[in-house]
Amino acid sequence: MSLVINHVTKRFGSFTAVDDLTLQIPKKEMFGFLGANGAGKTTTFRMILGLLEPTEGAILWDEQKITYEKSHLIGYLPEERGLYPKLKVKDQLIYLGRLRGMSKKSLLVEMEQWLERFKIPQYANKKVEELSKGNQQKIQFIASVIHRPQLLILDEPFSGLDPVNVELLKEAVLDLKEQGTTIVFSSHRMEHVEEMCESLCIMHHGKPVVHGKLADIKRAFGKKNVIVHAQGDLDRLQHLDGVTKWKKTAEGLELQIENEEVSQKIFTALSHMTFVRKFVLEEPSLNDIFIEKVGASFE
Repeated sequence: MSLVINHVTKRFGSFTAVDDLTLQIPKKEMFGFLGANGAGKTTTFRMILGLLEPTEGAILWDEQKITYEKSHLIGYLPEERGLYPKLKVKDQLIYLGRLRGMSKKSLLVEMEQWLERFKIPQYANKKVEELSKGNQQKIQFIASVIHRPQLLILDEPFSGLDPVNVELLKEAVLDLKEQGTTIVFSSHRMEHVEEMCESLCIMHHGKPVVHGKLADIKRAFGKKNVIVHAQGDLDRLQHLDGVTKWKKTAEGLELQIENEEVSQKIFTALSHMTFVRKFVLEEPSLNDIFIEKVGASFE
């Protein structure tokens, strides 16, 4: 069972929001979807959900078109929150779960487990508007997974959460993946995608500019990073052949280099320093790759 997006284009009048997108997302995989605002991510999500019809191409789940009859197989956490502020948390989750075809009995069991897991059982009878933004986000997440979907789309799931609650939600997402849920995950936080996703697609102006397994993408990028913490005159390192970018830090320099061989030149140059505390050769970060391919910082 997999999600297949086959040569999908979506136009709004003369504007092309998604331009000939082809992806295959295997079951039980967490797939990262990246792009600046306006890149076409949310439009793609809405087409997957059946809320928008593609202008061209097809989207299939388990080799079949996604229709309203299949909506109970899908969970969606939208970037724009959509809870009813005046409704109590319990009533809200029961209502949304019933729309997904769940019985009230099974709903109450799932709801109790999720509220306990997120350490908010005391909020079951509170109105949504009485909750903090972070706790509202937890309720929105529960609403998207309470019916145990086979396919889960998470659009900026960690926005508005403090670091403790980010970890709580990340753990829940990874558990769902282990239980067999296919997850499509979009975030502005590169480190979350890097940590959680095996494969990804970076979109730019509606087109995929990078697509594949994260490890393969990093390998193909070629460039590496060197972290140097040292005392002495480090400025001359930035002028060595093969250094493509550099940035001063409180403790030294961060350098981007063309390939691993350049790191040996840097290491040799460092031998004249009085004291080197740290010298590390690293894979490029996802942010490095994004900036190179899209031409601007993701933030």
